[in-house]
Amino acid sequence: MSRPTGESPGVRVQKLLSQAGVASRREAEELMRAGRVRVNGRSVTTLGMRVDPERDVVELDGRRVEPERPRWIAYHKPAGVLTTRSDPHGGRTVYDLLPADLARLRHVGRLDRNTEGLLLLSNDGGLAHRVLHPSSEVEREYRAGVRGRPSPDALRRLTSGVELTDGPARALRAGVVDPDTEGVVLALVLAEGRKREVRRLLEAVGHPVRWLRRVRFGPVQLGELPRGHWRELAPAEVERLRAVAGSARAPRPPAGGEG
Repeated sequence: MSRPTGESPGVRVQKLLSQAGVASRREAEELMRAGRVRVNGRSVTTLGMRVDPERDVVELDGRRVEPERPRWIAYHKPAGVLTTRSDPHGGRTVYDLLPADLARLRHVGRLDRNTEGLLLLSNDGGLAHRVLHPSSEVEREYRAGVRGRPSPDALRRLTSGVELTDGPARALRAGVVDPDTEGVVLALVLAEGRKREVRRLLEAVGHPVRWLRRVRFGPVQLGELPRGHWRELAPAEVERLRAVAGSARAPRPPAGGEG
């Protein structure tokens, strides 16, 4: 067969399957348990097994699996679009709008339907999981058009903490940056991505969101990227993402969503 398990060289089989874009690591483990993965012609069910992608032949259901190069893109998600593979109710998804060659990339976290702005997509499952893991505390920065003008006390509540239905939440920083037609625009920075967290925080302090845009995820900026457009991350951006994600271990990304 190939390399022995343990601290031997090579890459774990489930990681190779994830890098090839055919399954998440958790899904790959289930495929292995089901006997659908072969290495050099032999069925492999040992989850710790490592292979050399240059020498070993890995197959899923009889078809050879080749790892893809790691790829990261930044996408300016429009409002009204779902961050999901498909919608049983017929709603538009980000994958309906992106080119076909990006369809195998997985969204890193999500933005809710009515939130626009920066969405990262990648086939690098390991780094994506570390970026999303709560222990990494990777910052997300937003601009929010809210009703009314928050008082200094309301801004202090946002950063000191508000009790939500799923536990306490807070912004690392919050402040007024611009006037708006029916209130003001706030800048908020959070270090987690719970479902509709920004909207719920602002509702809790009496200033419901009119519109919401994510402008930064960790070191990656939305910048002047037009709505509905995408770009490849520069190698330096990916390295900065790797640095802020640190060594957090995440067997699976947290449930729920962002925005």
